[in-house]
Amino acid sequence: MSSRGKKIFLAITIIVPMIIYCYIYYKPIIQNAPFRKADFVSMEYKWGLKDTLENSYNSATGEYQYVTSADSTIRKKVFLKSDDILYMHAKANEIGLWNFPDTIGKKSPKSMAVPRYDILFNYKKKSKHVIVYGDFDGNPKLLDAAVQMRKVIIETLNQAERRSGK
Repeated sequence: MSSRGKKIFLAITIIVPMIIYCYIYYKPIIQNAPFRKADFVSMEYKWGLKDTLENSYNSATGEYQYVTSADSTIRKKVFLKSDDILYMHAKANEIGLWNFPDTIGKKSPKSMAVPRYDILFNYKKKSKHVIVYGDFDGNPKLLDAAVQMRKVIIETLNQAERRSGK
């Protein structure tokens, strides 16, 4: 068999079936991914102490409310750009938000100053809601990932607030 014939045989027997297999296997996974950026509807983020979540942001309405260190409540309209949404969605994928349990930590009656963070990503067909309690003592990698996601959201909101100039 000639060198050219060997290359053709190799392509037909190994490479072509591998390409077909990858196409058949990965196409439904990619098409049916539950959390796709194109299906993003809104994001809600709330935080506060214990059950009093006095700070909040809703990307659908743009309502941003937070309490300053001087105990005054600030209410603003801050809208995210599509780049901000893409960035947060990519970071959520990278961090693995979709694999987080619904609750990280537990409600603790021992302290009145335990922070709580609610993160809700809404998509057309599905949503992901994660509650993070500040007194989490479980897997440190999970806590680190949750803190990292919280920082990404706060940084994005701060940038959007600076852009709005209000």
